[in-house]
Amino acid sequence: MPSFDTRVPAVLVRLDPNPFHHGTLGAARSLGRAGIAVHAVVESPASPVVRSRYLQRAHQRPAEPSPAELTRLLHRIADEIEEREERDDGRARPAVVVPLDDITALSLAECRPELGGRFVLPDQSPEQLARVADKAQLAETCRALALPHPRTELPASTDEAAAMAWSLGLPVIAKWSRPWLLPAGGGLRSTTIVGSLAEVRELYARAPQAGSRLLLQELLPAGRGLDWFFHGYVDSAGGCSTGATGIKERSWPDGAGLTAVGRWTANPVVDATARELLSALGYRGVCDLDFRLDRTTGAYHLLDFNPRPGAQFRLFADRDGLDVVRAMHLDLTGRPVPAYHPSYGRRFVVENYATLSYLTSPGRRYVPVRRGPGGDTGGGEAAWFATDDLRPALAMLRTWFAHLLRKGLLTLRRLTRRLTRRLLRGAGRPRPVAAVPGPQPPARTSNDRMTQR
Repeated sequence: MPSFDTRVPAVLVRLDPNPFHHGTLGAARSLGRAGIAVHAVVESPASPVVRSRYLQRAHQRPAEPSPAELTRLLHRIADEIEEREERDDGRARPAVVVPLDDITALSLAECRPELGGRFVLPDQSPEQLARVADKAQLAETCRALALPHPRTELPASTDEAAAMAWSLGLPVIAKWSRPWLLPAGGGLRSTTIVGSLAEVRELYARAPQAGSRLLLQELLPAGRGLDWFFHGYVDSAGGCSTGATGIKERSWPDGAGLTAVGRWTANPVVDATARELLSALGYRGVCDLDFRLDRTTGAYHLLDFNPRPGAQFRLFADRDGLDVVRAMHLDLTGRPVPAYHPSYGRRFVVENYATLSYLTSPGRRYVPVRRGPGGDTGGGEAAWFATDDLRPALAMLRTWFAHLLRKGLLTLRRLTRRLTRRLLRGAGRPRPVAAVPGPQPPARTSNDRMTQR
């Protein structure tokens, strides 16, 4: 294991209120197993990550996740850490702060001057991060750097949105330029596959609720072996020794969602593309980039650039346990980051999302596992279950089943309302009255016809 400065604690910060964010638990376990004291800012004391034995202290996120509120919370956490350290050895040290979602990364960059040297974090400015985190700016960045990126349009009206969707070709991908601004519980997803012009119009009309612009993007077809990602840490000198590529074996939702099952697989083209982009941007810190291969052109298109650890970053823990979060702690505390030893074939499974993926798409859709060098599959890791830290998995199961039950009840309630409305509409309509046949004239005979003549 690398030589960590275990006197320097770490503070994990996640402002997104998502109890199923397994990346938070992965970071707590990674640093905690290295002997580092870990604090975490999470959405609730009931969050499954709070049950981890590797978490020293949990702090509830601010009700209003603004840079000012985050600054006040971090200063309170620093006071607590310094009080404990001064009591233990008479010396207080700045803590390493690790952002685990986009809004946190942007907020930390904005409030960095107000942190007063009590925390250490990579040298990032809000403008640099917005250039890649904002989906509209990312499209411009790719265009400026001639980097393959799906054709993207930014409509300025409902009619223009429909026209642009028709031009791109339905179905299209609809994204909000700043997904971290989406209101919790508002029913809006950061990314949606839209199949009709009516859906496009309806989604555009919700832009005020979303708090950001709607982007329409060409849909690159999904399929076996097409979805790739790159995770890395760019150190203070601009080096990225811990960069690695992986492939999505399963995702949720299928074809356009997060990684449910991933595998560490070498892809020289994706690796070189990612490193060239990081160098061109002068980027520092942890990053998570998503790519999709366009079969028609053979180009890997950059879909997303997340300026923080991806939730599945533990996939890329090498044979010595080094990952991007550990590399960040080593670099920011002045320790050397050791050589990286890839473990090709290693798999990472997110139990809850993988289960949904298998239930909805049981057939083998993605590339089968190939053995790594020497016949080694590289082992694997689960997002929640760990023999040395069982309680988070049990807490996740309880929370997950409650979540599914709530969604099931909401769906049943909606279906009941629709059925009730149909029945009421049917009951309110006047029933047609069947015509009662009157007396029929007697059938004419041949003699009658002759008389009329």
